[in-house]
Amino acid sequence: MDVVKLVETTVAGLGYELVDIERSGRGLLRVFIDKPDGISVDDCQVVSNQLTRLFMVENVDYERLEVSSPGLDRPLKKEADFARFSGEKVQLRLRMPMEGRKNFTGMIAGVNEGVLQLDVDGKPIAIELSNLDKARLVPTF
Repeated sequence: MDVVKLVETTVAGLGYELVDIERSGRGLLRVFIDKPDGISVDDCQVVSNQLTRLFMVENVDYERLEVSSPGLDRPLKKEADFARFSGEKVQLRLRMPMEGRKNFTGMIAGVNEGVLQLDVDGKPIAIELSNLDKARLVPTF
């Protein structure tokens, strides 16, 4: 059974977007959700209750479940994430170095067919999404 697919389908059915799932030691399962106008404690409660019931029915093995928002430094994983946050500042780590570096910070200028356009200090850089190790929004205050 694919827990990610199960959670993604359930969360989407409730009107939320699944941002990420983390499994950590001692049976902790963390689920990060989002929606366009942000996540409240009540949203986390609704999803947590639904997933708890689902996991019982589907015999998903876990000890503790945490449901939360992805935070201001939200991870970007899918091409749609980069499109949604176009114009925002992002911090990236690459799998394979480009121009001798693995870490970049810049503004998302767009994404098309698996290629991210990043503006790094006024210089455009094209990065294959398949080369991304991690990408997170950089909160601005």
